[in-house]
Amino acid sequence: MASAAAAVIPDGRRWSKAAGSPSSPVTTAIFLFFFVVVVGVLVSARWITTTTHLAITNLDQWRSKPAILTATQSTSIPATPAAPPPPRATYSLSCPAPPLPRDPDIPSNISQTLDLVLSPNASSASTCAAIPDPPPLPATANASSTCPAYFRFIHEDLHPWRAAGGITRPMVDRARATANFRLVVIRGRAYIERIAPAFQTRDLFTIWGILQLLRRYPGRVPDLDLMFDCVDWPVVHADQYEGENATMLPPLFRYCGDNETLDIVFPDWSFWGWPEINIKPWGALQKELDRGNKRAKWMNREPYAYWKGNPDVAVTRQELVKCNVSSEHEWNARIYKQDWLKEIKAGYKQSDLASQCTHRYKIYIEGSAWSVSEKYILACDSMTLVVIPKYYDFYSRVLMPMEHYWPVRDDNKCVSIKYAVDWGNSHKQKAQRIGKQASNFIQKELSMEYVYDYMFHLLTEYARLLRFKPTKPPEAVEVCSESLACQAIGNEKKFMENSMVRSASDAGPCDLPPPFSPEEFKALQRRREKSMKQIETWEQKASKPVDSKPKRFR
Repeated sequence: MASAAAAVIPDGRRWSKAAGSPSSPVTTAIFLFFFVVVVGVLVSARWITTTTHLAITNLDQWRSKPAILTATQSTSIPATPAAPPPPRATYSLSCPAPPLPRDPDIPSNISQTLDLVLSPNASSASTCAAIPDPPPLPATANASSTCPAYFRFIHEDLHPWRAAGGITRPMVDRARATANFRLVVIRGRAYIERIAPAFQTRDLFTIWGILQLLRRYPGRVPDLDLMFDCVDWPVVHADQYEGENATMLPPLFRYCGDNETLDIVFPDWSFWGWPEINIKPWGALQKELDRGNKRAKWMNREPYAYWKGNPDVAVTRQELVKCNVSSEHEWNARIYKQDWLKEIKAGYKQSDLASQCTHRYKIYIEGSAWSVSEKYILACDSMTLVVIPKYYDFYSRVLMPMEHYWPVRDDNKCVSIKYAVDWGNSHKQKAQRIGKQASNFIQKELSMEYVYDYMFHLLTEYARLLRFKPTKPPEAVEVCSESLACQAIGNEKKFMENSMVRSASDAGPCDLPPPFSPEEFKALQRRREKSMKQIETWEQKASKPVDSKPKRFR
């Protein structure tokens, strides 16, 4: 039993060598076996190390097999260092001297600041020349997003000149007839020739906005030469430039257009502030409107349509005043006249736009032309009742009835407003959704980032159509943010400081979407017309016909 146990359980002594005893064949075989194993391990380890070294010196193979190399711990592979990004341009404002004295004889409705900036005594040219060019962003900077759909109208607005073969210098000169100022950009620097003073500070803050664009995208805005008209009404009538006359079509920039004209639509001055009536720059006001929306839930708001403004600027607004509640009629409207002279004396206590989101419905109606109030009204979460407009601005052509607003007939405003409010109070969720979709559009797709991107793409596409090399006109003066802000006073300077671009954008502008195809453009029109027709039909069914012919929206 003992020998059997010894055979089953190996004894360590069988593998040890007794002192002084000669080597047995078994012992020698065992020694050779271990020797071969050890040598094999060493050779294998050397082969593995060598193989790993060869593999990591082949960078193409390394990049194509990251998982294998990640599992190998014997060698550390340093990451390929990325090229450092170019330094981002940052800006500050330093005024070397106080503003020049004002002329009391200049009317208060004309920007004296711009007059001083362009005067020989202001030394604007030397002030701007002392400012070094900021390092341009790389042309390959990635776009931050895809541009909103209304950017597609850039192609539509410039199509007439593309069809004419481009923009010539005589075309630009023809636009001078009604322009307020001429803008020339050369190598990222702006030159202004004032042709005629604009109303209030429209020209001043439009130019200020363009200067901020040059700061946001340094070195990216191409050389260009354009004429800008700050008056409300578009004047380039399409029917005057048909056939052979197309070669004389003047490219004229302004704030709005209509279906009968070809003026090029550009963001209005109020995006950088309207100091005369204390309307803050859009970047700050947009946030205030968003906070104002949260003060009163839609269901807790007054169940009427609200409008406050100046009715004296247009007959259509004077007609709207008749829709106010009275002892004889309840049209579901609450209309308030804004007396700006009284408001200025009172310190603007009754004109805070963020405090006017208190009704379920708000009315938008044009003034002498389009009105800057459109964006403030649409931002309120209230269902906007839009009195059918004649004019459009740069973003409003994508707004859809029943999706972003409710159309109101211009020829029968009171009845149309009453029906809209009755419908909304009977379909609260649908009315609330329309208001919310409009405010979402304003908050998300009309940010200052997108306003600058729209300006960038419009000016870039315009510059591509120029068939001449822009040069500085003899009468033009170089302007920059410093030359404007250092001559400004009061709200002008405050709004400039608040809206100033303080650093170049890290990313490139959003990607410009392609033009509408003919089918897409017709589908957009049909969609709008279908919604308008639906509301028209509902109104006709809800009211007694006054004659045999159905009235149509106009």
